[in-house]
Amino acid sequence: MYNTDLEQNAANFQTLTPLSLLKRAADVYPDATAQIYGDIRRSWLETYERSIAMAHALSQKGIGLGDTVSVVAHNGPELFESHYSIPMAGAVLNAINTRLDAETIAFIFDHAESKAVIVDREFSATVKEALTLCQVKPLVIDIDDPTFDGGELIGTEEYEALLETGSSEWQWKMPEDEWQAITLNYTSGTTGNPKGVVYHHRGAYLTAMNMALAWDMNKFPVFMTIVPMFHCNGWCFTWTTALMAGANAFVRHIRPDVMLDLIKREKVTHFGGAPIVLNMINNAPEEDKQGITHQVKVMTAGAAPPAAVIQAMEDLGFDITHVYGLTETYGACVICEWQADKWDQLGDAERAAVKARQGVRTPNQEDHVVLDPQTMQPVPKDGETIGEICLRGNMVMKGYLKNPQATEEAFAGGWFHSGDLAVWHADGYMEIKDRAKDIIISGGENISSIEIEGVLYRHPAVLEAAVVARPDEKWGETPCAFVCLKEGMHASEEEIIQFCRDNMARFKIPKHVVFGPLPKTATGKIQKYVLRQMVPA
Repeated sequence: MYNTDLEQNAANFQTLTPLSLLKRAADVYPDATAQIYGDIRRSWLETYERSIAMAHALSQKGIGLGDTVSVVAHNGPELFESHYSIPMAGAVLNAINTRLDAETIAFIFDHAESKAVIVDREFSATVKEALTLCQVKPLVIDIDDPTFDGGELIGTEEYEALLETGSSEWQWKMPEDEWQAITLNYTSGTTGNPKGVVYHHRGAYLTAMNMALAWDMNKFPVFMTIVPMFHCNGWCFTWTTALMAGANAFVRHIRPDVMLDLIKREKVTHFGGAPIVLNMINNAPEEDKQGITHQVKVMTAGAAPPAAVIQAMEDLGFDITHVYGLTETYGACVICEWQADKWDQLGDAERAAVKARQGVRTPNQEDHVVLDPQTMQPVPKDGETIGEICLRGNMVMKGYLKNPQATEEAFAGGWFHSGDLAVWHADGYMEIKDRAKDIIISGGENISSIEIEGVLYRHPAVLEAAVVARPDEKWGETPCAFVCLKEGMHASEEEIIQFCRDNMARFKIPKHVVFGPLPKTATGKIQKYVLRQMVPA
């Protein structure tokens, strides 16, 4: 009865997209500050008009529905505006990790079939090399940031000049289908080449709403952009700030003095970051930490933050919220939701220990569970039995681009399989105990042990190699390599590290190398759990 003659129409149905959040911010709060970067202050109306003009300019260059536009840039106005302008043109934003090497970036250009590349001068040398290695021949657009000294212009267009060729009166269109791709984010290659995670407009819209709701954000926040926008689109706060008519205070280089100065000068209310960022602030000179007189809320994720780090930040007056998520879940989808009536009376150490748990699903995440990987049944909520974190809902990716097998495996049994191993406490809060695929999380970045091993095996003196995580006070974890040399050959630790430095991104380089025979199972598989016990202190 209710489905008869009651159809969707223009009056009662609209596809969900974060582009509508930008339009509303410009309509309702046109003069509210949207962007803060050096001397730049742009309102939401200016941001909206610039985004339309760039979308028009891109469309005049032949960029349209389903095309990929890659961006290699720091957290700044151009990358922020690209989160709106590129989808407005119907295209898909591919923000690339600026720490990747040229070979990996070239792979991404080809795999994504990039039609255009927007590149900041700081990363021009790497991108220039990548463009000689890839098969595609994209339009190259330079970001000529006057605050950065160095690099070169390698493109045929310059961002601001190209934007000037577009019209802010251009009639852009909302996506016809909310399942349409909006962004493409590459994982860090935990099983070889990185996988392309595809987000849709619906998920991006709901995640933007979710982050504001989960964090109890008020209107007009001042959000300091510490989480890279190439990482889960900055945990989707690139769109949340439009929802809340907040200001985005951009940071090019993550330094404690810069962050603390910005917090005080712009009265920053919110920022997110990996535990390493928190530790940088904890260990900053005392004089830099003085003078913060307002409440600052911090969201942390990437690696389980030590309770001591949380406590140290809260001693400084910061309010810490711990979240969990993956690239495949639009960033944070699980939160350590604070139960004030139960936990406010706990001592500092106990409170910090509770906050170190990953937590429960956020409002717009449909469901989460800790499953026995063999039986696909939930493990007991006893805080001891280990299972795999699995998730489902609108805040899960469309799938992996051009990789149906990996997509099918990730969604086996109607759940997204995170690969992270956790226990479930009696109150339903999850706590990660290990990572199933030996991912190393260093400074909030995922590093593949397999990728490093592949490079080590290319060294002429290396017979066998394995890489595991080594705890690190600054970075959380760093790679530690175990190497067995070929008989009669020699290589020093410095030589192995230099070889890695010559063949991969700097943040993936092992900090320690241990030489000797590697422990194996009866079938010849290297026993990494044994190696973890052998990691030098």
